Amino acid sequence: MIDNPFITYGYESSAYFCDRKTETQELVTMLTNGNHAALISPRRMGKTGLIHHCFAQKEIQDQYYTFLIDIYATKNLQDMVYRMGQGIVNRLKPRGQSAIDGFLRFVTSLRTGISFDGQGNASWNVGIGDIKSPNFTLEEIFNYLKAADKKCIVAIDEFQVIAGYPEKNVEELMRTYVQECRNAVFIFSGSQKSMMSEMFSSPARPFYQSVSMMFLKPVALPEYEVFAKEHFEKAGKQIAEGVVKIIYDRFDGTTWYLQKVLNQLFATKDNVVAKDVDTAVEQIINQNEEAYKDVLYQLTARQRDLLVAISREGKAKQITGAKFIKRYHLASASSVQKSALALTEKQLLTHQQGIYEIYDKFMSEWLRKS
Repeated sequence: MIDNPFITYGYESSAYFCDRKTETQELVTMLTNGNHAALISPRRMGKTGLIHHCFAQKEIQDQYYTFLIDIYATKNLQDMVYRMGQGIVNRLKPRGQSAIDGFLRFVTSLRTGISFDGQGNASWNVGIGDIKSPNFTLEEIFNYLKAADKKCIVAIDEFQVIAGYPEKNVEELMRTYVQECRNAVFIFSGSQKSMMSEMFSSPARPFYQSVSMMFLKPVALPEYEVFAKEHFEKAGKQIAEGVVKIIYDRFDGTTWYLQKVLNQLFATKDNVVAKDVDTAVEQIINQNEEAYKDVLYQLTARQRDLLVAISREGKAKQITGAKFIKRYHLASASSVQKSALALTEKQLLTHQQGIYEIYDKFMSEWLRKS
């Protein structure tokens, strides 16, 4: 048993994973029947947790090797190949030196960067600069997947970033390797809905019609209410009727925010009532206030003004329109457009179907009060 059942990072076990029964079965069925999957939802909705949960299912554990590669912070093919090699080695470590030796038999270009201590424990000493020929190392990695003695499932998180790499052929390259790798199925996970949909649904793109699409929605409120109540009661605590709904509505049912606020309430209260939600959110915001100030300090005055305006709007539409600009005393349409692009690139704003929102909902609340 863990100290706080409302986990805010990583994956513990099914006991601490709320619902997603239908999605789990759907994804497991796709994978075990040889279908690649595109898993799409806004960030912090629980895609990575769902992948871990699927990997923990008996039919997956018994029959497959599983790898989860996060390429969110990568900027080019070299970065991506580095993350793939590192992710596979980290996953192989618990299986001992023989498993990693098996990997290195195929991925010879990384051999000098991986060492073992006297107990056979592996150390990853590869630097990004050690990936001298990314195309060659990528081919080696896929050769390893092809030759593995069990089928593999490879999840690549935030897959849409490859569309922004300076190398122009990465999608074609990956599609070719994936198509030829009959010993593995892939989950392409992404948070930019329009970009992911374009990658997999447009006839002009290499991955066209190569996957089963899955759009992840919030966990249903009744399921979360049962989940929260059971964990509070198991610990001898109480959470009043309606509290979970208040959090759920405030944060649009986004999994990570629900978990974070429930985690704070569980840590600080034995008998939670509605008014405690405001206190918990304020405590979380206070913990991050200095970081928020640092973010603002690095922005231009016009970017800061736009961020504050969008926080007060909540879900902002037509931000270059005269009404929005006048309401929040912004400079001009061109200035707003330029600032919005910069803030989106900095991952401070999200832009989906014409609606702008601040990515960090706690930061949004802090800005509204500033």
